[in-house]
Amino acid sequence: MGATPGLVVVDKPGGLTSHQVVGRVRRLAGTRKVGHAGTLDPMATGVLVLGVDRATRLLGHLMLTEKRYEATVRLGVTTTTDDAEGEVVATASTDALEEAAVRAAFADQVGEIQQVPSAVSAIKVDGKRAYQRVRDGEQVELDSRTVTVHELDVTDVRGDEVDIAVRCSSGTYIRAIARDVGAALGVGGHLTALRRTAVGPFDLASALTLEELEADFRQTAIAVAARAAFPSVDLDAEQAVDVRFGRRLDVALPGSGPAAVFAPDGTFLALYEESGGRARPVAVFVDGAGQ
Repeated sequence: MGATPGLVVVDKPGGLTSHQVVGRVRRLAGTRKVGHAGTLDPMATGVLVLGVDRATRLLGHLMLTEKRYEATVRLGVTTTTDDAEGEVVATASTDALEEAAVRAAFADQVGEIQQVPSAVSAIKVDGKRAYQRVRDGEQVELDSRTVTVHELDVTDVRGDEVDIAVRCSSGTYIRAIARDVGAALGVGGHLTALRRTAVGPFDLASALTLEELEADFRQTAIAVAARAAFPSVDLDAEQAVDVRFGRRLDVALPGSGPAAVFAPDGTFLALYEESGGRARPVAVFVDGAGQ
């Protein structure tokens, strides 16, 4: 049985790398053609967007420039990785910290900011991942980059632990926020928990656990994510056949960008866009002769 092309939105568990999640989905889909849009650290949980088979091409059409996170920061402890997986390199008392000062330091991270990524990030330095250079014992200093933190809400302060909710641009490192706030307060800080709650239009409501995917991969992988990502159009049986052969359609598409079109049984068929008063295929994800 061939792989069913589609988008899969996984609620990644902690302790697995994004590559390990891809490996699990490759086994379920029966294909090595599985790609992901944006990695998550092993300790992090939450939304990870995957494309299966021909739908790997779909990843480039997605608007995934905005992300949301929930995180916990521990103040008073600095680590080599800016998160709980690193070695502790410094500690400081937080007894003198006032909650107002803590909240103000996090508020200073909102807006367009210059942020230096963590040295153990996946950014390439002269063709080699920064984290690999660190593991090899090299000193890594990355250049700052402009990122945008649209919102940062401090949802709870419990002594030296602070819960935050962040809406930010792609490329923003929440670990770096923890590090920089700790530095600004003079006590250091690192990330102890991270959950990505949304990537672009995909949130936890459209995400499936690996256990749910194991139970019913073909059904869940096909349409759930596509309906979340694009305006959708449900076709009749005759139109669905036309789509399978890449033909143009006389249908009105919602929105100005690509729209996802579906067969009467809910199968995700293709992306179409408006062209000269008709709809033309951008990418078709089903075979012409099948199903």
